[in-house]
Amino acid sequence: MLKGLGGLGDMAKMMKAAQEMQTRMAELQDSLGRVVVIGEAGAGLVKARCTAKGEITGLEIDPAILVPSEKEVVEDLIVAALKDAQAKAAARGQQEMAKLTEGLGLPPDFKLPF
Repeated sequence: MLKGLGGLGDMAKMMKAAQEMQTRMAELQDSLGRVVVIGEAGAGLVKARCTAKGEITGLEIDPAILVPSEKEVVEDLIVAALKDAQAKAAARGQQEMAKLTEGLGLPPDFKLPF
């Protein structure tokens, strides 16, 4: 049927594959918003919850460290826990993306935009 049209049959396949990939990417983005990772600092005295998309959703501070003279230490632990949570979120996002792109024949370190 498309014999006289050269590579248009392949182009249609590519377009269909691109649409499927777009749908799968949207589903992945949605699922990353539901995955929660927890970053910790100070041996668990400060914990930060974050979605795999990097959105901070909560912070837990052990009351034992809430001493006025230790204010700077607490602030540093909060920042460290947030950074840990965001790093874990980024790693989880990359893991999920690798699963999605596994069958596409792309190099393992190929980065697709989010």
